[in-house]
Amino acid sequence: MATTLSTNSELMHEAIPPTMLAAVYRGVNDVRIETVPVPSIGPGEVLIRVAACGICGTDLKKIHTGSHSAPRIFGHETAGTIAAIGAGVEGFEIGDRVMVFHHVPCGDCYYCRKKTFAQCNDYKRVGCTAGFEPSGGGFAEYVHVKEWIVRRGLIKIPEGVPFEQAAFVEPVNTCLKAVKNLALAPDDTVLVIGQGPIGILLAALSASSGAKVVTSDLYPERHAIAANYGLRYPINAGKEDVIAASKAQSEGRGADVVILAVGGNALIQTAIDAARPGGRVLLFAQTQHGSVSIDPAIICMDEKTLLGSYSSSIAVQDEVADLVFNGYFNGFDLTRLISHRFPLEDAVKGIEVASNPCASSMKVFIRPAVGQN
Repeated sequence: MATTLSTNSELMHEAIPPTMLAAVYRGVNDVRIETVPVPSIGPGEVLIRVAACGICGTDLKKIHTGSHSAPRIFGHETAGTIAAIGAGVEGFEIGDRVMVFHHVPCGDCYYCRKKTFAQCNDYKRVGCTAGFEPSGGGFAEYVHVKEWIVRRGLIKIPEGVPFEQAAFVEPVNTCLKAVKNLALAPDDTVLVIGQGPIGILLAALSASSGAKVVTSDLYPERHAIAANYGLRYPINAGKEDVIAASKAQSEGRGADVVILAVGGNALIQTAIDAARPGGRVLLFAQTQHGSVSIDPAIICMDEKTLLGSYSSSIAVQDEVADLVFNGYFNGFDLTRLISHRFPLEDAVKGIEVASNPCASSMKVFIRPAVGQN
């Protein structure tokens, strides 16, 4: 069949159709399965045939709040196979199994020198698209990876590691960045509020520091999953007082660190109250603008610190890839966090399930190419 790819004479590609299916965002709460052109690529770029893409909470917030213009194709926890390579690409071949970051920083600006990579202007550019305004593109059959991402944000997947496991590299990066910034000590007690997939990742990575990690969630079913990752101090938030329980786990002081892994602002005060005097509260899921009321004396007199962590860090990229890839064979199998898998044709249903978490739902994946493994 004809291809929409660049006609550059050095372009190499497998058989690629001219059109593909994609879940297209058309407005607030409006995602439609449509047929769109397969993206064109140019020199230095690659085209990925998507095998698996996780649905992230930030995708859902964009869909439900209308924070981004339409039309767009979201999805950024993406893994698949290289289907085409533009002129000048080195180190990759057709058929390579890869995962891809959709943001990478410049590495040279003031923010990069301070290692606050997510504030770099280049980082804010999205380098993966399935068409329309670049927005990740993983909710489609093919994704166009731009040149600066190919150079710094495209990672080969080792043999034997499933695409779904590899797709966790991006979210694990965001979590490890946050945990590293906390500089946890073995005698710390950490409370992680929320045991969805991200909460479990934050808790498991915190526990790897040697700290005691207490977890809170409304659903016992999620605590059962968390136990598979060595998390042994659950609080049933539906029946227990989270603040009292966290104090009981920390000799009455309160947690040294509280990580809030639940979106919205309703639990910010709970997180602050659960922290000991001099403790720290990390907001991880508060990615929408708004306002909250906070007693300033808690920060001044009680010396509690309120901080945040957003997106990924290129400084831990290699470490995370090693952790996720080798972890698959050594007990850190992240595919156990997946509760639902949908073919691309049913992506709207997948978004609906992910948007309405319940006891039986955890990580939701879209599988555009079910035959890939």
